[in-house]
Amino acid sequence: MEVSDYLEGVTKRYLEPFCFYHVFGFVCIIYIAMTLTRVALKRKRLIREFEQFPGPPAHWLFGNVNDFLQDGTDLEKITTWGERYPYAFPLWFGPTLAILNIHHPAYVKTILSSTEPKDDFGYRFLTPWIGEGLLVSAGQRWFRHRRLLTPGFHYDILKPYVKLMADSAKVMLDKWEAYAKTEESFELFQHVSLMTLDSILKCAFSCHSNCQTESGSNKYIQAVYELCDLINIRFRMLPYHSDIIFHLSPHGYRYRRACKIAHNHTEEVIRKRKEALTNEKEQQFSQKKRNLDFLDILLCARDEQQQGLSDEDIRAEVDTFMFEGHDTTASGLAWILYILANNPEHQEKCRKEIQQVLKGKDSIDWEDVNKVPYTTMCIKESLRLYPPVPGMARKVTKPMTFFDGRTVPDGCIVGTSVYGIHRNATVWENPNVFDPLRFLPENTAKRSPHAFVPFSAGSRNCIGQNFAMNEMKVVVALTLKKYILIKDPDHTPKMIPRLVLRSINGILSQTPVLRASG
Repeated sequence: MEVSDYLEGVTKRYLEPFCFYHVFGFVCIIYIAMTLTRVALKRKRLIREFEQFPGPPAHWLFGNVNDFLQDGTDLEKITTWGERYPYAFPLWFGPTLAILNIHHPAYVKTILSSTEPKDDFGYRFLTPWIGEGLLVSAGQRWFRHRRLLTPGFHYDILKPYVKLMADSAKVMLDKWEAYAKTEESFELFQHVSLMTLDSILKCAFSCHSNCQTESGSNKYIQAVYELCDLINIRFRMLPYHSDIIFHLSPHGYRYRRACKIAHNHTEEVIRKRKEALTNEKEQQFSQKKRNLDFLDILLCARDEQQQGLSDEDIRAEVDTFMFEGHDTTASGLAWILYILANNPEHQEKCRKEIQQVLKGKDSIDWEDVNKVPYTTMCIKESLRLYPPVPGMARKVTKPMTFFDGRTVPDGCIVGTSVYGIHRNATVWENPNVFDPLRFLPENTAKRSPHAFVPFSAGSRNCIGQNFAMNEMKVVVALTLKKYILIKDPDHTPKMIPRLVLRSINGILSQTPVLRASG
């Protein structure tokens, strides 16, 4: 063998692989260095932008994530920091994600009165589930959908819903008779969630289910619980901010599985409605037309160019309203019933008012809904203390200056802490005390309209807020007509912010006392 051949063999066997790994390693080092440099520069820029807003100390890598222990004390930290840092303070979730947390009506007015879109970070974690519906869409898409869907919440559409809401509430209350015969406590949220799901299916989709009485746990509700938890986990875990890493993780697998269950549920509702609409057209002269509902509006909506919503758009709006129309209302109702159990004197005032309005009727009618002012004030005070949606966020597309002269640049994420505003001691006297009289007209007139925002405010306020308020009035009225709610002395719920306000140890009530008059 010639020397040249030998050297060539050695080169191919040893030197070429060495050179490849050497170059590959060098490229990796360069990439990591560039990434770290980019992160460092972005962090430096964010620190500079938030110099005007002092806030709680944050770890350089984890930010304030480790301050939130998920043990029922997280919201207390928000109010404590709110007392220390007036109006606003930044919260860090990783080295390059900072959210300006605002908790004063003057700041809230500025952001919610604007047309700025929802933030494109946290809300994008919901998109695989609810698509680009009203909750997360922006720009002309949001404007078009909002305009097309608004007729679905007109007075004439909402009016027939009251009877359907009452029917769903009665099913739940009849189930409670078993608890009235025992001395065991029971968990409110589970029962109320099934009831509000039953109600939204009947009202918005004309779909009559047996979800309250069927045996076993409801797959859709369990999927919603899991999706809320997984979105919270993803937000808190820095690696999960990457779509690829989350997709490959066990949590990503669970998320996709839960999404499939939720989508199957809504697709079945849409399929049945399309079949029903076809049958109604064929039999329109032989049977009475049912009441128009939200899904009818979705399927038949047309803009100026006579263009309707695509199948994808319809499913996104159904997924959005199915979730928001039952889960947020369930949260609000569970906390309302809990707080009335804890305040028997206010519960009794509501009961007397309801008895006077209903005058012995077994149900509640549309005309009765606005005749219970004290009960309405109690509902609003509960929504103040326990807002179903404890926070929301927008991303500013241009520099925004607040009333005190402080400015945030374009691209900044501004988080509105609804819980922080509602418990702000500079706005509410004794903010942790349940006092429905705060909502007397003369007291409300003294406050900023942005001091109480359980349904947000401005152009992007909750399109279904009248639906939700009507349902809460109906359920509270029928519950207090039939039962006396009693506090469980051995249980204190621990609030935890998910997509809606929940309790990590449940929202328990003692066995309800069945009133003799029924």
